[in-house]
Amino acid sequence: MNDVKTQVKHYIEENFLLGAGARLPADSDSFMDQHLLDSTGFLELVLFLEEQFGISVEDSEMVPENLDSLDALAAFVKRKQESSKA
Repeated sequence: MNDVKTQVKHYIEENFLLGAGARLPADSDSFMDQHLLDSTGFLELVLFLEEQFGISVEDSEMVPENLDSLDALAAFVKRKQESSKA
């Protein structure tokens, strides 16, 4: 799960913070509350998750409970990967 967080942090740093030395979010920080991602940013993040982790994110799953923090993302990716193995 930490590997998911590390990869997403790196993706956010490279694509949304543009290496500007801005503070990376803590694992439990809300991306929306931190004004880190807008709606287009979330779509880009979903595409990254699908490509990087081999999961498919349904429209109904694009909710803050699944995507709004590193903790939520890591848990979501883990659930998706486990459900695809079953």
